[in-house]
Amino acid sequence: MMLKKVFWVACLLLISHIVNAQFIKGFVAGGLIMAQVDGDEAYGYKKTGANFGVGVMIPFKKNWDISMETSFSQKGARQKAQYSMDSLNGAYKLNLNYLEIPVLIHYTDKEFITVGTGLSWARLIDAAEWEHGRQTRTTAQNKIYKPNDLSVLLDLKMKIYKKLKFNFRYSYSMLKIRTREFSTVGGTTIWTRHQYNNTLTFRLVYIFNEEQSERVVRENKLSN
Repeated sequence: MMLKKVFWVACLLLISHIVNAQFIKGFVAGGLIMAQVDGDEAYGYKKTGANFGVGVMIPFKKNWDISMETSFSQKGARQKAQYSMDSLNGAYKLNLNYLEIPVLIHYTDKEFITVGTGLSWARLIDAAEWEHGRQTRTTAQNKIYKPNDLSVLLDLKMKIYKKLKFNFRYSYSMLKIRTREFSTVGGTTIWTRHQYNNTLTFRLVYIFNEEQSERVVRENKLSN
């Protein structure tokens, strides 16, 4: 809870400091997420989901922007059946749907490649889990998975054509989303693991007002 408060206060202070009559850029984004949950005993980015978002980018210095976004992200994990037994075949599926608010700082090099980093606060809005082909009691309301997630982001954009860009984003939870006990089939060995969201996102981003925003930044620089 304290980290969430610090995150929001820092965002508000930063935005209030840099909004200095600059022309704000808007954007829409959509694409594919490849997800896994570290600590769930299922390995690999095998869970696919969707990501859609809208946001703003505010220039505060030549080649530098800060962005704030609202997005919907489908995360989780997936593993096919591992064994021939019907009751314990090792199949696993986890769906975690979040509403996210990423805040990032970006640097653009030669108007072609943009790199960024930041944090994202996310709220769990839907959860469902299947083990060995049978659905468990997991929901977003019973707090088996924590309702809030705070992640660190690494972001890369490359210009495709005019205002259209390709976006790759890596995200990893800074706080655990669940702590779970595992055991062998006979129950002779028990171990505990913390779990974290781990995702790769591939999107297309369309930016509005980019040329106007760059012109305003140049004019402000000349006037100063």
